[in-house]
Amino acid sequence: MTFNRVLSVAAVAVLALGFASSPAAAQEAELRSLEVGDVAPDFSGLADNGEIWNSKEQRNGKILVVYFYPAAMTAGCTTQACLFRDNRTKLLEMGAEVVGVSGDRVANLKAFKGTNRLNFPLLSDTAGVIARAFGVPTREGGSITREVNGEEITLTRDLTTARWTFIIGRDGRIVYKATDVDPAGDPAEVIAAIERLNQG
Repeated sequence: MTFNRVLSVAAVAVLALGFASSPAAAQEAELRSLEVGDVAPDFSGLADNGEIWNSKEQRNGKILVVYFYPAAMTAGCTTQACLFRDNRTKLLEMGAEVVGVSGDRVANLKAFKGTNRLNFPLLSDTAGVIARAFGVPTREGGSITREVNGEEITLTRDLTTARWTFIIGRDGRIVYKATDVDPAGDPAEVIAAIERLNQG
């Protein structure tokens, strides 16, 4: 089974219905969990700026850090995102780009990015298509209330993803996978892994 395909926004609804329709489909999705050495899927999604972000176009010979997080504007996810923000210059110097993926709606991502001055793209994976392509577990979504620019807003996510992190090497293969992620330590672990990769 190959993952070397583009998961377009147009296919999101169809794929979501197919995966959610039966226990057998759910078991098939579990079998698709990626491991180190596997070819990474090409994927696309709606980004925080309202535009389509495509991994194949963005990777372009770079290392790609893809991290899944449960919910925008929550404590652990904010810590993790801000540390990726603070280390982005170093990551770019190492030839790596970062993209965050969650089940949040685009409006949530805009608020999350603006409030924390995040400097990398966030993708809205409300149907869990990207998560399933990587084998990342998901559970039901929810809503939280936060104050943004002096106004109380409700942020609704359609599903909640597990906190997993992947690094895709320049050859398009998975070179790092973490499924027990400490949000405060994740960026440092990613940097160390990329340093080892670049030295190899």
